[in-house]
Amino acid sequence: MATATSTGLQNIYYERKTGTSRPCFICNRPTTTVLATIKTEDFLYTCDSHLTDTASPISSPTPIPALTPTSGPSAEDLKKVISEYQSREARKLDKDKVKKDEKDTDKDKEKENENDKINSSTSIPSTQSIPTSTVQPPIPAPTHKKYALHRHIFEMRKNELKRKEQGNKAKEVSRGLPQVPRTGF
Repeated sequence: MATATSTGLQNIYYERKTGTSRPCFICNRPTTTVLATIKTEDFLYTCDSHLTDTASPISSPTPIPALTPTSGPSAEDLKKVISEYQSREARKLDKDKVKKDEKDTDKDKEKENENDKINSSTSIPSTQSIPTSTVQPPIPAPTHKKYALHRHIFEMRKNELKRKEQGNKAKEVSRGLPQVPRTGF
């Protein structure tokens, strides 16, 4: 688990549900409701009855309406691309037809009939409906409720995180120090 710096901790917590129950921060009853920061730097379990005792709900701003793209391919651009594609396919089929004609002069009439059938089946009809604009689905609103811890509880959480961070630093420093001798003189 990454350590969090106490100065970078913001007082915005999200209510989440967990799969395992742990004791409430206030009354020690088992609960599955947890208040956690966005990056899960800090979290505390609190039962639903003490949720408003430890934190105040933050009203979320109104959701942004779905944005429609204004810069997209126009109908004229799509028609141009389709016509270019049809002309390339027609040229490819013509080249294939010429190659086959050179190889097989005896079966020329049969191949022309087959190529005409292929041309009619692979051509793209020009009466296709072309969508003029694509509509994106609306942006979903956040599913978790936002809370701000009360001032005293937030200070307790910051102090606890600072204490844990100092303990981790002390362990790292103690690894570099020499060991105490265990044998007698």
